[in-house]
Amino acid sequence: MKLEYASEKVRLQCTSVKAANKLFGGKVNMTISLLARINALESAEHIKDIIVQPAFRFHSLKNKKGRNLEGFFAIDVKTIREPWRIILQPLDENKQPYVPCNIDEIADYVRVVEVMEVSNHYE
Repeated sequence: MKLEYASEKVRLQCTSVKAANKLFGGKVNMTISLLARINALESAEHIKDIIVQPAFRFHSLKNKKGRNLEGFFAIDVKTIREPWRIILQPLDENKQPYVPCNIDEIADYVRVVEVMEVSNHYE
C-alpha cells in the first residue's frame, strides 16, 4: 500500500527512529513496534491485508470531544494494553477520502491510506 502522511511531523514519527523514540519517551520497544506496523502497512497490497490480522486490532473511530472521526480507523501500535494507536484514513486512487466510508465494501480496493497521527488514546 502507499502511505501518505498528514504532516511532515507525522511522517518523521513513523519513519525516523530518533523521532519515534522522542514520541514514546525513549521506549525502544514502542519505537520498534511502530516502525514494524508502518512496514506492514507499506507491504500490504490493500487494506484488507491489515484488517484480517487480529494483532493489529483494526477498528473504526467514533466522534469524540468535538472531533469528527467518521471515516477514520485505528490500529494498535503494539497491543491493546498500550494506549498508543495509529490513526488512518482510507483514500481512493485520487488520494481523496471515501464518502461514505463503508470499509466492508472498499477493503479489497483501498491501496492508499493517510496516516493522520500516532496518538496516545487517553491524552
